[in-house]
Amino acid sequence: MTDELANAYDVVVIGGGAAGLSGALMLARARRSVVVIDAGTPRNAPASGVHGLLARDGTPPAELVERGRAEVRGYGGQVVSGEVGAVAREDTGFRVTLTDGRSVRALRLLLATGLVDELPDVPGLRSRWGRDVVHCPYCHGWEIRDQAIGVLGSGPLSVHQAMLFRQWSDDVTFFSHTSPVPTGEEAEQLAARGIRVVDGEVASLELVEDRLVGVRLRDGDVVKREALAVASRMVARTGFLAALGLRPVEHPSGAGEHIPSDATGRTDVPGVWVAGNVTDLSAQVGAAAAAGATAGAHINADLITEETRQAVAAARARGEVAFSAEVESRVCEAVSGDRRHGL
Repeated sequence: MTDELANAYDVVVIGGGAAGLSGALMLARARRSVVVIDAGTPRNAPASGVHGLLARDGTPPAELVERGRAEVRGYGGQVVSGEVGAVAREDTGFRVTLTDGRSVRALRLLLATGLVDELPDVPGLRSRWGRDVVHCPYCHGWEIRDQAIGVLGSGPLSVHQAMLFRQWSDDVTFFSHTSPVPTGEEAEQLAARGIRVVDGEVASLELVEDRLVGVRLRDGDVVKREALAVASRMVARTGFLAALGLRPVEHPSGAGEHIPSDATGRTDVPGVWVAGNVTDLSAQVGAAAAAGATAGAHINADLITEETRQAVAAARARGEVAFSAEVESRVCEAVSGDRRHGL
């Protein structure tokens, strides 16, 4: 991977995970000049493997990224190590400035910076994250199947999370922690599914030989558990976009903040697309890659539209006016006449 930057590109992709690399691959195959600027801090770095990805299930995240980088480079795209500090609009596009002082121009931007998982303030959670402290049953459920699973009450989706993990184990305990104890319909649902509810704040995790063995409550009680599910608050990495007026908003699910976009990844800011977790908080690797490819294709189409407009304007300025409707009609009549006479 080279850190050399050209002065300008058709597209600058910010973020080198599945979404960013997939978008860059689509653009490079479309013969666009494209560079991926990657800070090297992927969300799934702690995980041992990527799961639910057809034909690549279990692939270590770092290996998947390296394969993606090689494919992008194989079509002439670049992957550059660096962190973006600021983005500003210019007459013909954008100026992207890295924190080390380097800068580059772009006609279009694809933002694929992902998100940050904000975890509850419980000692031990962060160090176990992606191992035996998990968040997504579709990413980690199989790996902790039939184990004693705890679910930490940490947000509006925690009860739903407990219901999901019950699919992988019949031994699931819900810890209310700092959230209200479930009542009404939620309490009825948990009881019906055989999910035990433990009231009281969680103080720490109990570890033995680098393995989770229990959850310690503030009152000193320890509940034996082999895995703990936590619904993190997910926040899109977008601070450097404030100058463009592009700011994250609360996600409808209440699970965090994201950048809204249409189905193609287009944002409200002209020339800026998003893909992956920065806009879709729940997207797994496969969905993020698909979104990146979709955004890349639509960015290319948008550039073609702009280039065509410029070409027409230039042709008109040179006096190369396209056929008028009258001329076109006469040509059609002449062709029809030739056909009638067998020519």
